[in-house]
Amino acid sequence: MLYSNKVMDHFTNPRNLGKMEDADGIGEVGNAKCGDIMKMYIKVADGRITDVKFNTFGCGSAIATSSIATEMIKGKTLEEALTLSNKAVVEALDGLPAVKIHCSVLAEQAIKAAVKDYYDKNQIAYDEAMFKTVGCAHEHG
Repeated sequence: MLYSNKVMDHFTNPRNLGKMEDADGIGEVGNAKCGDIMKMYIKVADGRITDVKFNTFGCGSAIATSSIATEMIKGKTLEEALTLSNKAVVEALDGLPAVKIHCSVLAEQAIKAAVKDYYDKNQIAYDEAMFKTVGCAHEHG
């Protein structure tokens, strides 16, 4: 399995890694069966994500997708962050092996879960359809 230099860089030097004690929104996705669990923390001011951190328990691809996804949403509005697709995450990493695409889906879902948590805590109305999630998308042998 070949990984791009960007994947290797984000895996070996993850950006925004760690826990955020005073997060405004926290999203946790994945499950122990998959072996990938992603937790995303966001700090919000004036509708913008001013800081973002993540903790990921999983493979190198899961760590790399978490890392680059946090970089991609930092400084963005919540609405902009919600439009981040797993496809954009894969492209930003110069690709992922097909069996690791589910990691980018987790990154997208973790961001959505953190924004949803922020909306819920602040009683901000939203369209439930924006936060539909899918189950674990890859095969287990």
